[in-house]
Amino acid sequence: MVDLNNTVIRSPVDGIVISRTVDVGQTVAASLQAPTLFTIANDLSKMEVHTNVDEADVGNVSEGQEVTFTVDAHPTRRFKGVVYQVRNAPTVVQNVVTYDAVVRIDNKELLLKPGMTANVQFLVSQSEDVLAIPNMAMRFRPSGQKDEAQELLHQEQSRAAPAVGTRQTSRSGGGGGGVRSARSARIYVFKNAKAQPVDVQLGITDGSRTEVRSGELEENDAVIIGMASGAGTQSQTGVVNPFQPAQPRGFGFR
Repeated sequence: MVDLNNTVIRSPVDGIVISRTVDVGQTVAASLQAPTLFTIANDLSKMEVHTNVDEADVGNVSEGQEVTFTVDAHPTRRFKGVVYQVRNAPTVVQNVVTYDAVVRIDNKELLLKPGMTANVQFLVSQSEDVLAIPNMAMRFRPSGQKDEAQELLHQEQSRAAPAVGTRQTSRSGGGGGGVRSARSARIYVFKNAKAQPVDVQLGITDGSRTEVRSGELEENDAVIIGMASGAGTQSQTGVVNPFQPAQPRGFGFR
């Protein structure tokens, strides 16, 4: 006699079907490994993001750390999460070692879907109510002067930044594009109709702005980030853009 009680396969949990790999009438046979019939999500309002953290940055990642990330489906929306676990098993791809940091997030609006690619930033340090300057100001040198400053940034997230020092919250993100700042730098401010050098001690940076910890720089000082040429816009490398309208000669500041 055929045991019909063992011919019905029931889902062990309630949830939403993510994928189906079988059709009605298809023969399902289990050999050494049970086949996957359905992929079911128990609760899409609670999700995880699995990140690949470089071995040079994994020391700055710990459980309970705040995380922000974006997805291509919602480029203007920034989501928040918390590091749940930093796994010890390394992943090696072309001699690059990374570690999986699991981030747990709330998805009550169901905007995030399984399989999406996330660009993650880990908050490794934070300073509030500090004086900050554009990173472009640290690379500016007046004409005729040799640039002896070392490269201050490993990468720059944004080149468009206002040139007036303002007090704001400065954050440094690690693992997702955050950069380290140098200890000191010489910048130039526009005072008495000329460029005057100012030596400052730097703090953390978010890639577009850098914290100023000490130095003769005050809030609302006009920090110079470039120069304008009468024959067109000219960069520090001397390249003239012929498509830019002519501008009056002077220091480029706002």
